[in-house]
Amino acid sequence: MSRDIAPDMQKIQLYLTEAHPCSYLSDKQATTAFVDPKYPLNTATYSHLSTMGFRRSGQYIYAPRCTDCKSCIPVRIPANGFQPSRSQKRCLKRNSDISVKLQPNIDLEEHYALYQKYIDTRHSDGDMYPATMTQYRDFIGKPWECTRFIEFRLADKLVACAVSDWLDDGLSAIYTYYDPDLSERSLGTFAILRQIELARQQDLDYVYLGYWIRDSAKMTYKSKFRPGELYIENRWLRI
Repeated sequence: MSRDIAPDMQKIQLYLTEAHPCSYLSDKQATTAFVDPKYPLNTATYSHLSTMGFRRSGQYIYAPRCTDCKSCIPVRIPANGFQPSRSQKRCLKRNSDISVKLQPNIDLEEHYALYQKYIDTRHSDGDMYPATMTQYRDFIGKPWECTRFIEFRLADKLVACAVSDWLDDGLSAIYTYYDPDLSERSLGTFAILRQIELARQQDLDYVYLGYWIRDSAKMTYKSKFRPGELYIENRWLRI
């Protein structure tokens, strides 16, 4: 751990994208700030950036910097303060027959088949459709040193995977893909619940869930984990 090391954030250069259509709000234009990909990021710096609302996607660390919209709000769950709701308790019980295992590396062919089925079934209206192996490798299949793959198996069959970065103060839930034929199991919720449990076991404070957007139905699930914290006006506020 390197919690006591304060990185020199002023040395980090940020690059802004051109305005482009927002993936979540159809009437908005989005602008994104990216950390210089050539900057030698380590886990301590990455962790500090996460506390400032940044997020990882593939090889990039980014944050929204839209000029006329502040809808993307970073959200995290205090692991030790979290109390599962009745529906979340039922989710845990419903999936008690699923084995969970941490992996530093994965079988790309096996995982890509599940990822492709998930994207092509659940997100055929999104910018990640259609799924390709190149896209999968760039987005998920090239783990960072701090990345772990949390495999969920039912009778040895891979049914879900949560890609998670292990930071100095918590886990950053990068992405979860699962078998869409098992929608009644709520595997996305189950994956978050197990990451909260892992954070507690590792004496980590938070699970970072990325950005929450009030007016986006795709983001509703993030508000169901209580208590939560939102990053507003450069500070974390508990809700």
